[in-house]
Amino acid sequence: MIAGSPGTWAEAVPPGTAAFHGAVPCGTRPPRGKGPGPHRPGPAELPRELLTVSHALTDARNEDEILRLAMEHVPAVGPYTAEAGYLRVNGRLAPVPRAGTDHPPAVDRAVRELAGRDGPVDVPGRSPGRALALRGPGGAHGYLVVTCRSRPTDAHDVLLAMLVRLTAAALSAAVAHRRRQEDALELHRLRRERATLQQRMISLVVEAGHQRAVHQALADVAASGGGQEAITGVLHELTGFPVLLEDRFGRLRSWTGPGRPDPYPDPAPARHEEVLQQAARRGGPVRVKDRLIRVIRPRGEVLGVLALVDPGDEADHYAEFALEHAATSLAMELSHLRHLAEVELRLRRELVDDLLAGTDETSAYARSEALGHDLRRDQYVVVVRWSSQAPDDAFARTVGRAASAVGMRSLVTRRSGHVVLVAEGRPHDRALYEALVRETGTHDGTIGVSARCDTLAGIPGGYQEALRALEVRRRSRSRYGTTFFDDLGLYRILGPGGDYQELEGFVREWLGRLVDYDGLHRAALVETLSRYFDCGGNYAETAQSLTIHRSTLRYRLQRIREISGRDLTDVEDRLNLQVATRVWKVMLGEPG
Repeated sequence: MIAGSPGTWAEAVPPGTAAFHGAVPCGTRPPRGKGPGPHRPGPAELPRELLTVSHALTDARNEDEILRLAMEHVPAVGPYTAEAGYLRVNGRLAPVPRAGTDHPPAVDRAVRELAGRDGPVDVPGRSPGRALALRGPGGAHGYLVVTCRSRPTDAHDVLLAMLVRLTAAALSAAVAHRRRQEDALELHRLRRERATLQQRMISLVVEAGHQRAVHQALADVAASGGGQEAITGVLHELTGFPVLLEDRFGRLRSWTGPGRPDPYPDPAPARHEEVLQQAARRGGPVRVKDRLIRVIRPRGEVLGVLALVDPGDEADHYAEFALEHAATSLAMELSHLRHLAEVELRLRRELVDDLLAGTDETSAYARSEALGHDLRRDQYVVVVRWSSQAPDDAFARTVGRAASAVGMRSLVTRRSGHVVLVAEGRPHDRALYEALVRETGTHDGTIGVSARCDTLAGIPGGYQEALRALEVRRRSRSRYGTTFFDDLGLYRILGPGGDYQELEGFVREWLGRLVDYDGLHRAALVETLSRYFDCGGNYAETAQSLTIHRSTLRYRLQRIREISGRDLTDVEDRLNLQVATRVWKVMLGEPG
């Protein structure tokens, strides 16, 4: 028997068994010329038929199609019927269904029990059959279960064996092709996964490098003691975007990069507060119009806003990472500055409180030098009161900030109802008031400024002078603005709390030069001026009361103008001089 052949069908089909569909018993040949019978290929046609089958099997697309074709061509090679077909799928034999054909479970079990060998199989309702293994290089790819209608010849067995081998070869090729496709797909998948992993690794390496660069750059700034300008500069270099830093109220503190608005717009307070609250609730960078902002909020207190100016929405996660870490660095920097400011403010406040109450000069000078304030210069006491602002720490900081903005070097504290500054040098007439109008957004403020304090002992009195100037201004028709004690004139002695020293100071301010001249030259210029006012400025009456000639009176009045530097035609000077002469004569007990 030929290897791979179906075996000896004489053993499979007992003699005398009737063939299916009226075929003659196995082992006999049909008589020649006795009816046409079913057409079978003749000996000359069989090789061509097998060649056609071979091409069809080779061209088939998959194992199912190959096995179906083989089963369809089984009757062409002899008196055989293909009862069933099996393919090995995932290591198990699975029947290949055919139209109108069921696989009895007994056949399935018998085929599986053969374990890759050929063997007889009982097919219910059919003549004894045989399971033919479709072997390939890797073992059996499947089975063909074939029954015989009549006894086949050796030639039929050979042809059936050839069909089995062709089918097995086609299955081997199809399996190999499928495995190559699967291997190719798997290889493609693996390559794709490798490319993805490589890209991911590259991204991780790039991201890690960027993170190291950000950390290193900000660490270098911190190590060098760079402030907020240095941090925003580093962020600009890392991202390429213009960088801005605003304070808690939306005012610009720093801008690095091109495109800075000039002037920088002032935000609407209500809208700015709403944006801050929304950004703080969300956390992390938040886009607001053309900016990517990050609220600087250490320990829950908003200290400012750091932002990238990005109108094209081009900022990626690298820029967001740099913004986030720059904001962290700024949070530490601003917290440190805030702490220092609070400590300095407390020290300045304590020093001012001591100066206003009177303190040891040596200690005051040492403390002021530590705070960068020169108490050895002339000092002026400034009192600030704003109707729309509570005199709390926040307003004290506002006043201090406004004073610094106009170049006023000062120490600041607060008292009940007002803020007090001890300033180096005479303040500008309107600069502080105008700066506070810009800071507060209102005009309802009053500022009082003392006379010059040339010693530390004069500062408590200067504080009272500043309060006097403040109250006089508040009770005047134009109650808002700045008033200097030196400009009060008569109001200095008419206000509450006036005493002998103030009266003497007032007289000395307006008549001091004349009094000194009279004492030195035994003249009577002060008396002449007093009589001139008593006579209502009438030359004749004044000359008569003094028993001098009118030309002598004119000469004396001219000398009074020259020595005092006062203008007798000016209403304010005339009033203050007249009051001063009355005080000189009556209240100070000078001779008439």
